Amino acid sequence: MPKTTRSGAARRSELPSTLQRSGEKAQRTYAHAYDAAIEQYDGDEERAHRVAFAALKHTHEKVGDSWRPKAEPGPSDPHAEQGGGSTASTAGGVDANASKTHLYDVAKELDIAGRSRMSKAELVEAITRENDRRSRRARA
Repeated sequence: MPKTTRSGAARRSELPSTLQRSGEKAQRTYAHAYDAAIEQYDGDEERAHRVAFAALKHTHEKVGDSWRPKAEPGPSDPHAEQGGGSTASTAGGVDANASKTHLYDVAKELDIAGRSRMSKAELVEAITRENDRRSRRARA
């Protein structure tokens, strides 16, 4: 089923739960990318879902259980930089290419303990874990 209406708005009921809790721009980005990919890849829903999240991660980052616009658009992690078929790990929506200061601020917002002693890689990992935890809790 298409993720957008005839007017181009995202169908909220068709979106993943984290996107239902996100802004209209994030919803539209995902929905339009999904619809284009589903058509291009002959109805392959899993591939369309991956394409849509890749497009979303280019312009948004996951903070907690929702998506918010990034300060600068671009790939969010080594996996996104290398493109499809990459074996690099993904940061699950965390903008791993952001500055350590930005990651620290996100960790502070998420109240991650020990953040002041963490390296950039540790901050990315801790934010990813906390985002996953909050998303699971929000679905329950």
